[in-house]
Amino acid sequence: MKLYTTISSLQEALKGERAKGFKIGFVPTMGALHKGHLSLVERAGEMSDIVVVSIFVNPNQFNDKTDLANYPRTLDSDMALLGTVKCDYIICPSVTEIYPVPDTRKFEFGLLETVMEGQFRPGHFNGVAQVVSRLFEIVVPDLAFFGRKDFQQLAIIKDLVRQLKLPVGIVPCNIVRESDGLAMSSRNKLLLPQHRECAPLIYHTLSEAKELSFTKTVAEIKAFVAERINSNSLLTLEYFEIVDDTSLISVKDWKDPGIKVGCIALYAGKVRLIDNIIFTD
Repeated sequence: MKLYTTISSLQEALKGERAKGFKIGFVPTMGALHKGHLSLVERAGEMSDIVVVSIFVNPNQFNDKTDLANYPRTLDSDMALLGTVKCDYIICPSVTEIYPVPDTRKFEFGLLETVMEGQFRPGHFNGVAQVVSRLFEIVVPDLAFFGRKDFQQLAIIKDLVRQLKLPVGIVPCNIVRESDGLAMSSRNKLLLPQHRECAPLIYHTLSEAKELSFTKTVAEIKAFVAERINSNSLLTLEYFEIVDDTSLISVKDWKDPGIKVGCIALYAGKVRLIDNIIFTD
């Protein structure tokens, strides 16, 4: 496992790997790694010859500067974790290395960027598109691996690849959860003990909603989730939507075509958490 901080040094190393005919797998991260990230790296190791992991906290996707300042940065422990799986190269660049000049590109994703996260985090997905397209340009991977927890982001990245006609396969990977059901997230480290204790209610509510969906309408399920989450004084629901998994159009009836996904965002104290569950597959 080799750590690089400059783009040129990584690209020189990857040039030699490509000359050998090796397939490059890429896992972009913002660090503060956990078992969920490791599952992506492990999947990359199964499907690729060479695995590259980036660790870069992208300022362009934070619409809240306090959130950016508070985002955990744990390079030493990140490297220790990556040492337990197949990881060949780590790129941990500075902001000026990724953005030698300000990135002023504006991407258009239509409805994909205006609903749910887009409604509450203006500019977030444009920042995601900027950094992901930049990282793809640097690494030039054959495959890139993303978790399903950031479901809307995954839809955006798929559309980004389509728009830019990039020769990279996007591999979605399943959500990894704690033993009590809480979706693993770097933000979980910021939870106060009382908020961590009640956070499993998120997945338990989503799971119960899935069971109830066989006998309840879409509207009834949405009302159930909202009532259950808001009944806990330590949690504040931001949104819960049931959407088509590709278009992200809001589902009105279970008979609508396509796969339905329930997506949730809420605050546990001051920490914002997201999760989702597939209702039909």
